[in-house]
This record gives sequence, structure tokens and C-alpha cells, in this order.
Amino acid sequence: MPRKPTMPDVAQAAGVSAMTVSYVYNKPDRVAPDTQRRVLEAADELGYAGPNAAARNLRRGRTGNIGVVLGERLSYAFADPQATVFLAGVAEVCAEHGQGLTLIPVTGGASDVGRVQQAAVDGFIVWTTTDDDPVLAAVRASGLPAVVHGGPAVEGLHLVAIDDRAAAAAVAAIGLRNATAPAVVSFPLNRDRRPQLLLGPDPQAATYPVTRARLAGYRDAVRSAGLDWASTPVLILARNDRAEATRALDQLPSTTDTVLAMSDELALGALDAPFLDASRFAVTGWDDSPTAPRLTTVAQSLRDQGSQCARLVLGDPPGPPPAWEVITRESAR
Repeated sequence: MPRKPTMPDVAQAAGVSAMTVSYVYNKPDRVAPDTQRRVLEAADELGYAGPNAAARNLRRGRTGNIGVVLGERLSYAFADPQATVFLAGVAEVCAEHGQGLTLIPVTGGASDVGRVQQAAVDGFIVWTTTDDDPVLAAVRASGLPAVVHGGPAVEGLHLVAIDDRAAAAAVAAIGLRNATAPAVVSFPLNRDRRPQLLLGPDPQAATYPVTRARLAGYRDAVRSAGLDWASTPVLILARNDRAEATRALDQLPSTTDTVLAMSDELALGALDAPFLDASRFAVTGWDDSPTAPRLTTVAQSLRDQGSQCARLVLGDPPGPPPAWEVITRESAR
């Protein structure tokens, strides 16, 4: 098998030093145009493809990649509408800065920490996770720039999140205007992701900060409406999945007249449920998805939040807190 050409081979063929060849590939602004042309022509004739990128990055201490830690199966990044929009914002900034994007799925298994520790990246973005997720300690111990999206807040790491409790209270106040028998369709409480039906759970029982804050906001609104949180059904789901929500909704009382859902996907699942009369019950969602044009919902730009996370990892200064607003539509007036 013929030997692969090396940098010294190119230098000899071009009549320059090996350092000059290195500059052509790594610091071209230091080399005269005619010399660059001669080196590249010699490299082309010899079949030299350039220095090994992995070795070059190792010497520099950089990989040219941002790692996004997803607390979900890898398919979640392509199946969940909100995750897709968020990752589009990250990818946009990566392209702008010539960076790659590495997805690091973690699913609660023993190998999660090792997967994070072995990731060849220059910084981390952690998709919303639980207070007790061990990957947070692994990310922090890496010493690399890192940001958490949605929560939890971790000392030494940036946080990009809206005020979920205030937003939940605001959207629920609209959904509850004529309610007598509300219910909540919720994200998982913890890493066990056990589906269950609870009555008025204590929000502090949730180790997902996003779930905890939104439950607290819904509770605030239920009590402000003069209703009893302790008797309010809260349907906990394992995933943010429309079909799962539809299947699970038959656990709610048939008298349910208002559904407060933690995402537009779950709200659409409620509207799909055959036993609920969509003409007489209100439903609210979250994220203002283009697939749900009639939903009363919390609008936030996950794309902008993804962009902000990527910029923080790359060293840009923190921007203003992410904005949100409630949009009232026909699903709850």
C-alpha cells in the first residue's frame, strides 16, 4: 500500500519549509499569495488532503463543536416541535461562527455521565433537566463554557429561561374565566417519568424546574379563581407527546371544562380526546406552535433562546431575559 504524502513531502515539492506549508493551511494570512498557490498545487499533485483536523484541534485544545445535552432519546431532537425550533437557533449561531453541533442524548442510564465526559466539544448547552441530574455535575466539572436552558440554575453555569410561574399563572387566568372543573396536563415530575393522575400535587414535588414552576403558576391561578387546587386533577405524562395525551385524557372526569396544558402538543392532544366536548370546554397551551393556530397559549421564541444559549457558550455577553406573552385565541376566551 503506497505511503500517504505528508507535510514535509509537500514542502519539498513546493520548495518551502514545512512551517510555511503549515501556515498555508492554518494561518494563510501569513503567506504570500504566490507561495500559497505553489504549496496548494504541490499538495494537489501529491494527493495531500491537508493536516489531520482531529490532531490539529487536539493541539489547539479545541474541537470546533458545541455539544447539546438532551435529556431524551436522540429521536426527540427531530420529533418534538419545540426541541427542533430550539436546535435551529443553536445551529444558526454555529453556522455563523463556523462551529459544528454535537447532540448528546442522555436518558437516565448509568452511561450518561461518561457520555458527557467523553464528548469532544468546546462547550455545552443542557436542555432543561432535573435538579438531581448527575450530568450537570459532569458538565460543570469539565470547566468548559456551559449554559442550561429552562433550568435548573447551577452555580457557575449560565441560565436561559423565562419566568415559567408567572407565564403559567397568566395563561391559566384566561383559561379559568368560566371554569368550574379544571384539569392540568403536565410534563413529567422527575426522571422516573411515571405517568399518573394526581389531585392538587405540591409543585415542590417536581424535580424538573420547568414542571415545578408551571404547576405553581397554575395553582396560583386556580386559587385566584376561587377554585380548589386540592381537588384539581393533574395528569402527569411521560413525554411531551400529542398521542399520549389523547390516550391518557380518558382518566379525567367527564365534567372537566378546562384543560391547562404545559405545551401546545399536549393541548392539541386534549382537543383530540373523543369524550371531551370541544364546544364547551376551554384549553390553553404553551409555545405558540404554528401547528396550533387556534390555541390560547404562551408565546416565547425558542429559536431566539437557542441562539442566545449558543452565543453564551461562544463567549458573547448575556442578552436581555427571554420575553414571553400570552396570546388569547378561540380555544379559551
